[in-house]
Amino acid sequence: MKFTVKKSDILNVLSKVQGLAGRKSNLAITTNVLIQTNGSGIVIRATDLETGFEGIFPAAVESEGAIAINARKLFEIVRDFPSNEIHVNEIENHWIEIGNENIEYHLVGMNPEDFPEIPKFKDIAFFEMDAIELNRMIERTVYISGASDDKRAHIIGMYLETLHQENQKIFRLVSTDGSRLAKADRLFDKDFDLPSIEGILIPKKGMYEASKFMDQGGAVLVGIKDNNLVIKKEDETIIMRLLEGEFPEYDDIILKSDSSHKIPLDRQLFLMMLKRMSILSTEDYRSVIFSFVNDKLIITSTNPDIGESKEDMVIEFKGDSIEAAFNPRYFIEALNVIESEKVILEIVNDEKPCRLTGEEEQGLLTVIMPMRI
Repeated sequence: MKFTVKKSDILNVLSKVQGLAGRKSNLAITTNVLIQTNGSGIVIRATDLETGFEGIFPAAVESEGAIAINARKLFEIVRDFPSNEIHVNEIENHWIEIGNENIEYHLVGMNPEDFPEIPKFKDIAFFEMDAIELNRMIERTVYISGASDDKRAHIIGMYLETLHQENQKIFRLVSTDGSRLAKADRLFDKDFDLPSIEGILIPKKGMYEASKFMDQGGAVLVGIKDNNLVIKKEDETIIMRLLEGEFPEYDDIILKSDSSHKIPLDRQLFLMMLKRMSILSTEDYRSVIFSFVNDKLIITSTNPDIGESKEDMVIEFKGDSIEAAFNPRYFIEALNVIESEKVILEIVNDEKPCRLTGEEEQGLLTVIMPMRI
């Protein structure tokens, strides 16, 4: 196998597949990328056995073949390579030569026949979305994750469904860790050809990796086939194996309450207030107290090992006072993915979930459960 490829054509993709190739699996070869010629160029594949990537890139091919090469080392070589043209040549016994007339690397590859097969599908019922919009939906939900050792499907997975209503159709992503929930909707016209998806669980790690390929914009195709989610963008395809399990019923959680207090807040002022009040938080003392009283929000933080802090903000609040404990990090992370200058905080009492939305962001919702005082 022998080909010449431009650094500018593969550097970006080699950077983005590091998350897949760097993830631990039962097969050592998954730390490699598979590079295979296809006549007019090369195909680069990467997988962590749960999520697979395949992309087609231009190259001048002198001889056909396939190589499996360490993804991290190949990326570092390409990243720091002094010229745009890079010559790649398989010598023998899976040894791979990379370089040009001035620089030369010899790397030990692995047998490409041992690389896991990435599924290929035909006749997928795709629907089209803007890549930036899908990327934004993923970013606003995937950040909610449970403990690293949690294996429950609804915690490590993200719920995807489509809803067909009388006046519109909805593509929805929902994520939870048991203490909070994030929902992001993309609204379509009622005549849009949106496939019916009754609810599937997709690995959050896979969705996070997929989002890396959408930051350049353009159109992206989304479809479900044989227990896999397929996302296709130009010459790049990502395939994720769906998780088995049940996602909790969440309809009642996201419903608005007629008895809730709806409090508009300046997003940046509220965010900085929470950051200041979380300085004293530790793993043992994570909560702060929100006190809503007489057009004022008072946040207090107490940590017996360090000290205490208190700050107040003028708000629009009438009625009986409410005092509830929350993890400030949950609000900080939610505010970080909201773009509106104003947010709406909705609270009923110290026991029911608190809702947080962006004033100008229809379809985005975060629900945060209070903590026991």
